[in-house]
Amino acid sequence: MTGSRTPKESALVEQLTQEQLDGAGKVIAVHLNYPSRAAQRGRTPEVPSYFLKPATSLALSGADLERPQGVELLTVEGEVALVMGARARRVSPDEAWRYVAAVTAANDAGLADLRWPDKGSNLRSKGADGIAPIGPQLLPAQELDPAALRVRMWINGELVQEDSTGTLLFPFAQLVADLSRLMTLEPGDIILTGTPAGATVARPGDVVEVEVDGTASDGSLLSTGRLSNRVVESQALEPYGAMPKLTDADRIDAWGSAEAAGLAPAAQPDSRPASVLTPALTEKLRSVGTATLSVQLRKRGMQNCHIEGLIPTKPGAKVVGTARTLRYIPAREDLFKTHGGGYNAQKRAVDSLRPGDILVMDARGEKGSGTLGDVLALRAQVLGAAAIITDGGIRDFGPVSGMDIPAWGANAHPAVLGRKHVPWAVDETVACGGAAVQPGDVIVGDEDGLVVIPPQLVEEVADDAVKQEREEAWVAQRVAEGNPVDGLFPMNAEWRAKYEAETSGAAVVRP
Repeated sequence: MTGSRTPKESALVEQLTQEQLDGAGKVIAVHLNYPSRAAQRGRTPEVPSYFLKPATSLALSGADLERPQGVELLTVEGEVALVMGARARRVSPDEAWRYVAAVTAANDAGLADLRWPDKGSNLRSKGADGIAPIGPQLLPAQELDPAALRVRMWINGELVQEDSTGTLLFPFAQLVADLSRLMTLEPGDIILTGTPAGATVARPGDVVEVEVDGTASDGSLLSTGRLSNRVVESQALEPYGAMPKLTDADRIDAWGSAEAAGLAPAAQPDSRPASVLTPALTEKLRSVGTATLSVQLRKRGMQNCHIEGLIPTKPGAKVVGTARTLRYIPAREDLFKTHGGGYNAQKRAVDSLRPGDILVMDARGEKGSGTLGDVLALRAQVLGAAAIITDGGIRDFGPVSGMDIPAWGANAHPAVLGRKHVPWAVDETVACGGAAVQPGDVIVGDEDGLVVIPPQLVEEVADDAVKQEREEAWVAQRVAEGNPVDGLFPMNAEWRAKYEAETSGAAVVRP
């Protein structure tokens, strides 16, 4: 649902009024519901999750969006809002849409600086008076296909968000049915249904506009019109409770990237040598097990190519990629002061990852702090990295495990980096899990473990591993037929001749 469309006039569209806002009951917001946003956040929820907002957080189009003095980040999120029209309790997904009276546009804005004390509940960050404008028009829900609505957001006339409700993780009817299992949804209750990718930050003076449109049953295009609100600066918060506080991770999350947040320098020309991996070679390596690759490496005198003692965040994942390296040194207060903050080696390493890279961290096997957390893992995923491997601890182990990118680490640990480590150097030869790893080495991982293949050996190791597994599959078939393993595994001359004859296409009589 993209492109420019002109809505037709319709008597079905109703202007949202202050009286209707005053009559609103519960305001329920969905955390994640668009795949595009879930990809940005690096996790796809299995079930919807919600937070409550006070009805006083609602406002009409034209109202000011206030950012208190001292607050840095006012986030803005275009959404579709559902207005309940009938009392719903224990309704099924098949009947739930009938209980929705209207659809309108919403801007689920927030004060990111105040998320820290109420994470999850979002009470102060998204509960301020007037911080969630909705409107300006109400569209009749029963005239619309809930899976065919379009939501868009502009800042100062520039389109920053656009998506279709056809992509939703949790359709509107499921949200209504899910909530009604445990609570009664009353007429006038409002459900904010999640925001797509592109949510960002607005500053005082910016005009933020959101519009929702869809095709009615009579073929006409119905539009909410543009919900328009200007950001203004208001008085500072009194120091009676939590005050604004941010980390760089918060800024990256609010803006959508380190570049947009001004936390990464302009991209420099990439002078690194190209990976030896081609699509065909990568597919060969994916088709064989690390156990087979280990055999082939041993045949070439390579006995010490195993990264050992680590646990995966995604057991059973198969990864193939090119090594990039990051080295930590033991924590020392003066060195952490000069090398641990700002745009340090850890952040530079993550920000420089290319698609297919595997970041290998040398933490000296020290397990007493985290060397990887959810924000950096998310950044690596967004950049297309294949995996992250550390022989140190992993913070935020649950959220990292929920991401698509696989990671390996020594253990979960809640402590921050500076407790045990100083990020020191990028793309040097490192040690990880007992193995030497150089930038450009090829890493292959599966349920048996992680192996390191020198780039000059990759092609021949892959070819011989494919050949070995083909032979072993043939041997397994013979064993399944009842043949003893003696002389068959490994194959003696007689069995080798039978194998060669059969796989070359010649007829063979088995014993």
